[in-house]
Amino acid sequence: MAKEYQKNSMYIAQPMESLETGHSSKSFDDDGRVKRTGTMLTASAHIITAVIGSGVLSLAWAIAQLGWVAGPAVLLAFSFITYFTSTLLADSYRCPGPVHGTRNYTYMGVVRSHLGGLKVQLCGLAQYGNLVGVTIGYTITASISMVAVKRSNCFHKNGHHVKCSISNYPFMAIFAGIQIILSQIPNFHELSWLSIVAAVMSFAYSSIGLGLSIAKVAGGGHVRTSLTGTTVGVDVSGPDKVWRSFQAIGDIAFAYAYSTVLIEIQDTLKSQPAENKVMKKASFVGVTTTTIFYVLCGCVGYAAFGNNAPGNFLTGFGFYEPFWLIDFANVCIAVHLIGAYQVFAQPLFGFVESHYSQKYPDNKFITTEHAVNIPLLCGSYKINFFRLVWRTAYVVVTALVAMIFHSSTTSWASSGRPPSTP
Repeated sequence: MAKEYQKNSMYIAQPMESLETGHSSKSFDDDGRVKRTGTMLTASAHIITAVIGSGVLSLAWAIAQLGWVAGPAVLLAFSFITYFTSTLLADSYRCPGPVHGTRNYTYMGVVRSHLGGLKVQLCGLAQYGNLVGVTIGYTITASISMVAVKRSNCFHKNGHHVKCSISNYPFMAIFAGIQIILSQIPNFHELSWLSIVAAVMSFAYSSIGLGLSIAKVAGGGHVRTSLTGTTVGVDVSGPDKVWRSFQAIGDIAFAYAYSTVLIEIQDTLKSQPAENKVMKKASFVGVTTTTIFYVLCGCVGYAAFGNNAPGNFLTGFGFYEPFWLIDFANVCIAVHLIGAYQVFAQPLFGFVESHYSQKYPDNKFITTEHAVNIPLLCGSYKINFFRLVWRTAYVVVTALVAMIFHSSTTSWASSGRPPSTP
C-alpha cells in the first residue's frame, strides 16, 4: 500500500495534509512515505544556509548605527528570541503531542492543526509571500556579488578611481539558468548536499570578511566609533539617525529569520530519536554558530570601519586588496545564495505541486513521472512535465522581477544603507 501511495502521489514534495497509515517498516515511515534520513548535521546545515546570508557582511553597518552598547545587545536578544520560538515550533511538528502525534509537513499544516480557520490562509499568504520575496532578493544579491568580482579585477588593473560600470542583468540571467537546473531537484529531502556546500561557503566568506577586518584593525588608522553609534550632526541628521537605527534593528531581526522553512527542515529528519528533540539541538547549533559569526563580523567590522562602515564591505568595496581573496569571497557568496535560493524555493514548489496533484489526480501532465536514463548519474532521473514547466516559469519570473527592482536596490546602496536582502 505504501508503494502504491508513493507512485500515485508522485512524492514531489510534502503535501499539506496526509493520512497517517499507522504502518512503518525498514523502507517507509509511519505515514507511508519513504523513510526519512535527515540528521542533526543536515538540519543544522539547512538552518545555517537559510539564516547566514550575505547580510552578515552588512552587520558592521548595523552596529555602526546602534553603537557598541545597543548593537551587540540587539544581536544577542534576537538570537535568544529566534532559538526560543524555534523550540516552540519544533514541538508543533506533530499534533496532538510532539512525539506520537500526526505529522504536519508544512508551516501551514502546523497552523491548520493548532489554529485552523482563516488563520491558515493568512499565515500561508505571509509565509509564501515571504519566500517569494527572499528568492527575488537572493537573485539581486547574487548578481551584485558576481558583478563585484568583475569590478574588483577592473579596479586592480586600472586603479581604484576608475569608473567600472558593469551591468547586473547578464549575471541575473546566469543565476536564473543555474536555478532552473537545480529547481528540478524533486523535494527538500534531496537538498542536504547543496545545503552543506552552501553552509561551507557562508563560513568561507564570513571568515574572509572577518580576517580582512582584523587585518585592517591591526594595521592601525583612526576610525571613529562610539557607544551610541553614528553621531547626530556629524555623521547623520536627527531624522536619519532614527531611521537608520530602526533599519539596523530590522536588518538584524531579519538576519535571524528561518521560521518559514523550519517545519520543512524538520520533516527531513529520521523518526528516531524524536524529531522535535533533534530539531531543537539543530536549532541550538545553527543559531549559536550564526550568532558567533554575526557578533564577530559585526563588531570587528565596526572596529575596522567605524561610523563610516559600508553596507557590505566586500561588494561595497570596503576592501580592494588582496583582490584575489575578495574575488574568492564574492564567489563564495554567489555559491551560497545558489543553495539558499533552493532552501526557500522548495517549500513553495512543493505546496503548488501537491495542491494540483491532489486537485487533478487523473491529469497525467501533473502526476506522471517519466524516467530518463542519464549515464553520468549512473542511473535514471524522473522528470515530471508539470514540475519542469512550473519551476522553470517561477525562476524566470523571479529573475525578471529582480531585474525590475534592481534600480531600487542601486538607489538604496547609493543612499548609504544596505538593501533588505538576507
